Amino acid sequence: MARRRRFEKKAEEAEIDITPMLDMVFIMLIFFIVSTSFVHVSGINVNRPSSGKQHKIVKQSKIVLIQIQNDGSIKVSFGGGNRTVQLSGVRPEVEKDLASNPDAQVVVAVSPGADAGLMVEAIDRAKQAGAKQVSLASTES
Repeated sequence: MARRRRFEKKAEEAEIDITPMLDMVFIMLIFFIVSTSFVHVSGINVNRPSSGKQHKIVKQSKIVLIQIQNDGSIKVSFGGGNRTVQLSGVRPEVEKDLASNPDAQVVVAVSPGADAGLMVEAIDRAKQAGAKQVSLASTES
């Protein structure tokens, strides 16, 4: 009987108390929840027209039209003149066109497969040139 009692005492003493471990896990969980920073990335939301719903752009004398093709070429047209320019030439061309007609609207017409970054750069350059509002349109590919 003496042996059984010693064995029973050892079995009772061998239990592991997991309370400190659970405390540690909850403290770490709270730390990670509090220290996590949720970053809000700012940007612009653009709904590009789908290729199935393309509308033809009516060229008017009061529209500065910036066309961006699939191959990355940029054409600026105003009053019947159509000029092919590089991205760096968009701002001077739009400034020149707006100087001759300050009420002209600026429209950026983008082909469905054109680079979106090029579109944003063209919009930025048109606004730097003095355009109050820039509209988006889709062109046939």
